[in-house]
Amino acid sequence: MRSSAIVLSCIFAAISYGIGHDQITARVCVEYFTIGHPPIFATADPTLLGLGWGIIATWWVGLILGLGLAIAARGGSRPPRSVTSLIGPVAELLAITAIAALAMGILGYALAQLGLIELVNPLASDVPQRKHAAFLADLWAHSASYFVGGVGGIVVMIRVWRSRRVDKLL
Repeated sequence: MRSSAIVLSCIFAAISYGIGHDQITARVCVEYFTIGHPPIFATADPTLLGLGWGIIATWWVGLILGLGLAIAARGGSRPPRSVTSLIGPVAELLAITAIAALAMGILGYALAQLGLIELVNPLASDVPQRKHAAFLADLWAHSASYFVGGVGGIVVMIRVWRSRRVDKLL
């Protein structure tokens, strides 16, 4: 039962992060969601798109993180970690991920404005030219979130597993 609480907590944390992230990026460039994603939602409203895609794009990330953390925190004969002991490491991971997404979104936008990167076809013809830099900012921010979240999730799992060493208790 405690492992299930870890998994569910991670799913909730990932969805919360995803909704917050997408509320921002949908306002930076709604076309990232309406043109750059499959037409699952029949709306161009940034709030609804941020809610919908925030859930769809992150629940599975939370599931993977939660399963890995449940094993790292409770598997084997080492002293187990509680779900509450994982709040800090997961919050730290999400904060670092958000900072990386912001930094990479700004970098993607700046590089596009300088003409050092560009949106390519078929998206370039579908997205209005004036929105290309914003679209690339969203793309870079989302890519950073997945990359940093994935690598960071593995780091958190390893740190949690190592924190359970018996010799640390002596």
